[in-house]
Amino acid sequence: QVQLVESGGGLVQAGGSLRVSCVVSGRTDDNVMGWFRQAPGKERDFVASISRSGGNTAYADSVKGRFTISRDNVKNTVHLQMNSLKPEDTAVYYCATLQGYIGDRVKTGAKDYDYWGQGTQVTVSS
Repeated sequence: QVQLVESGGGLVQAGGSLRVSCVVSGRTDDNVMGWFRQAPGKERDFVASISRSGGNTAYADSVKGRFTISRDNVKNTVHLQMNSLKPEDTAVYYCATLQGYIGDRVKTGAKDYDYWGQGTQVTVSS
């Protein structure tokens, strides 16, 4: 059974930084990792993805240049460093993984992922 546990959310002022992390347990080889977010009353949106090796990344246009996704395959952890945060970044942030994927590509669609974490709240005050 694959489990994902996020941490690191919280309250920050606009312009500040936060890092959210996700630890993956269970089957952890050959996987693509992604971060999504969902604001109240809105759909779950893609934020960032990182390939199996970490060599390929993708970002939503709204976070390019501000957010950085990274992974530590030894610790089975993926991070999302968020800088220059804006009030519109306020949302529940979800970590997701697609297991058993041997390609070294990213995935940007929520339906591409088969396991999800419980989410961590990020609130940016103006």
